[in-house]
Amino acid sequence: MKLLSVIVPCYNEEENIRDFYDELFKNDPFFKEKEIEVELLYVDDGSKDKTVEEVKKLHSQDERVHLISFSRNFGKEAAIYAGLQKAKGDMAVLMDADLQDPPSLLPEMYGYIEQGYDSVATRRVTRKGEPPVRSFFARMFYRLMNKISKTEIVDGARDYRLMTRQVVDAILGMSEYNRFTKGIFGWVGYETKWLEYENIERKKGETKWSFWKLFVYSLEGITAFSTVPLTVAAVMGALFCILAFCLILFTIVKTLIFGDPTSGWPSMICIILLVSGVQLFCLGIVGQYLSKTYMEVKKRPIYLIKEDI
Repeated sequence: MKLLSVIVPCYNEEENIRDFYDELFKNDPFFKEKEIEVELLYVDDGSKDKTVEEVKKLHSQDERVHLISFSRNFGKEAAIYAGLQKAKGDMAVLMDADLQDPPSLLPEMYGYIEQGYDSVATRRVTRKGEPPVRSFFARMFYRLMNKISKTEIVDGARDYRLMTRQVVDAILGMSEYNRFTKGIFGWVGYETKWLEYENIERKKGETKWSFWKLFVYSLEGITAFSTVPLTVAAVMGALFCILAFCLILFTIVKTLIFGDPTSGWPSMICIILLVSGVQLFCLGIVGQYLSKTYMEVKKRPIYLIKEDI
């Protein structure tokens, strides 16, 4: 018998816990046919609702259901890492509790694992149901990342991914504090099969990802897998030095020829403000990388467990 670990990060998902369980185990005939045992790991990321209670109810009815509950909210990336650490399976799959990752795809995904692929990943081909502005910026982010980073990140990629034990162990070997899982998946490599499907809207509840949270998450990805912003800051500094030198020469020549050194103060103020803004922008870029380094060297745990059932 092979063991499949199903890892489900949860944050305030009490309405979806039972529904996800029911949808997952509609695949029971397939699991029995392929001689696959299943362990279902709900990773509670410090929920404020009754998510933990709902998981405990399922655990009392089915010993295949397990619970990992954090002491507070550490974020989805920490929940994914904790689930992978606790997973005992020969294979592991990451899924969201809101059923936007359809469990009905699992038989097809396992088929590709049998063919020899190391992992099977999913991507949305549409963003139906998302605000247009959010979809636009999401596409721009993927384009930017693939231009400035050597790690390929597929547009529309989901965290929904079935992986062999070898891939799971490789991901666990990357134990950095500042985690960007989509980039880590691409960095470790291995032979991956991509499955495309239409976007499925959340069944119940509301998304926990606001536009601001997604923006901050995108900055995490950029600083985690590219140093191009630092190069941009350096290039901008060099260009402004050259520009300043040229303006100094121009001012000297103009003063010697026309003898009018006092004109142009409004434009001078604008230039000062522009240069100051660029300096602060570049300093902010450097600060982002320094803050990531600061968090890494402190060696704080990625998460703390309150309950492990």
